[in-house]
Amino acid sequence: MKMNRVVLLAINAKYVHSSLSVWVIAEGVSLYSQKPHDVNVVEATINQKFEDIVSAVAELEPDVIGVSSYIWSAEMLPELLVLLRERLPGAVIVLGGPEASNNADYWLENGADYVLRGEGEYVFPQFLDTLEAKGRTQGDGSLAHAFSRSEASISEQHMCPVNPYNDSYFAALNGRLSYIETSRGCPFKCSFCLSAGSGVRYFPLDSVKEQILKLSLANTKMVKFVDRTFNCNAERAFEIFEFVVGLDTSCTFHFEVAADLFDERTLALLETAPHGRIQFEIGLQSFYEPALKATVRQTDLEKAEHNIRSLLKSQNIHVHVDLIAGLPYETLADFIKSFNRAYTLNAHNLQLGFLKLLHGSKLREQVDDFGIRYSPEPPYEILCNPWLSVEDVEALKFAENALQHTHNKRRFLSTLYYVLSVTEKTPFTLLHSLGTAVPSHATQLEDYIVQLFDFFVTLPGVDEFELKDCMIYDWLSMVKGKNTPAFLKNEDEHRAKLAAIAENTLGRKPRREEYAVLHSGKGIFVDSNNYNTVTGLYEVHICG
Repeated sequence: MKMNRVVLLAINAKYVHSSLSVWVIAEGVSLYSQKPHDVNVVEATINQKFEDIVSAVAELEPDVIGVSSYIWSAEMLPELLVLLRERLPGAVIVLGGPEASNNADYWLENGADYVLRGEGEYVFPQFLDTLEAKGRTQGDGSLAHAFSRSEASISEQHMCPVNPYNDSYFAALNGRLSYIETSRGCPFKCSFCLSAGSGVRYFPLDSVKEQILKLSLANTKMVKFVDRTFNCNAERAFEIFEFVVGLDTSCTFHFEVAADLFDERTLALLETAPHGRIQFEIGLQSFYEPALKATVRQTDLEKAEHNIRSLLKSQNIHVHVDLIAGLPYETLADFIKSFNRAYTLNAHNLQLGFLKLLHGSKLREQVDDFGIRYSPEPPYEILCNPWLSVEDVEALKFAENALQHTHNKRRFLSTLYYVLSVTEKTPFTLLHSLGTAVPSHATQLEDYIVQLFDFFVTLPGVDEFELKDCMIYDWLSMVKGKNTPAFLKNEDEHRAKLAAIAENTLGRKPRREEYAVLHSGKGIFVDSNNYNTVTGLYEVHICG
């Protein structure tokens, strides 16, 4: 009997990313299909040429092309589907994923023969079997909405977590980021999120630990848990954290967590984690209570702030904090207060994100109620609302640009600290004025540092030579193998003595670009072989 030749196409945001969903679905087909199907996976990126993506699919001569859809790939998909149709006129094109399943009519009119809803590892196998039984037909809308999990013939008791980590997966991984899912759904009801109020289904811990161990021994530097609120079950989270902490691996594990859900027992355990073993992404979203209430966001802000500071105290865990600009009722002044409060936490990364009105989210259904205007194109970002004008959003964009190119890239941290300490500026006002005065798009770092100096040195209270010393310190801590910019150099007779001190400390002869004399007269040198994966900086020594 002739088998369906199936290609599952994933389009990732970056090459370093990998796709979990297509591999889970591929394994689901082998477990749950009643008929044989020949399934292959193709992973591409949004930066690839369309012709190359189409060729990679076409050379496998598929009868069925399954495409996963997300906000980062949605804009390019209509044109890509046209090219796939031209190159493979006989193939059936079926879309799944959050973008398609929450906007089926649009995709059925823009290149898809079918759109599937539900959990792909259960839905897609039944779709293939049904398609085979009916005969492959393009554009038959009768199957478009037919395969939700509740309608699937696979009974609940036979549904088990699918393990996608086979030899083919690891061969394709090739050192990129890997992903793991240990639970599905979320108990919370945040109206801007697609997982709101879906409830949580936990996968068996024995299976989870087995998969974590397998990934920790693979050729991947980071494993990202895709669980929506990983620590919503404190006991279960503790057991997985404990397992991860005890592994013999150089791998880093990344979790999305709610800071206010950590208990003291878990915080104590996390203090013992090996340096760089764990990363946390923490969605604060806002410190403004009316905005959180309007979006049904439940957070104990005082406890969250306390726990974030506790996590940062040991400096063994990289902490990333998220804010969302554009929530209902939060004015620019309100958001600035949230931003300044979040900045003073001194997390390693502070994301200033903008509200996205996602297909399928409750808040997208409420845009008229709240008077929200947003872009019709992915990622459906807010343009304005009654509390945040177009000009306000633009102001936030300037600050976000400066934040991304300094603090979030772990650049000029001591410079920012110094300037904030001697001026009357708040973190937001400094970054906004910096982003306005020094746009950093496509600017070489050697040029950007000159522009930063020219801007900072004009601020009241800033001393030229203290500023230069901070910039020398930052340059050595963040850049490897590049000479200090000429305008910062302070050549004098102490360099030879400093080189000898550095050699004695490092146990090797330092390279010329690894040491400098500060304008204060002190010496500074860097151990560029000692990179801190938590802070993202090299170790710097000051002497004299």
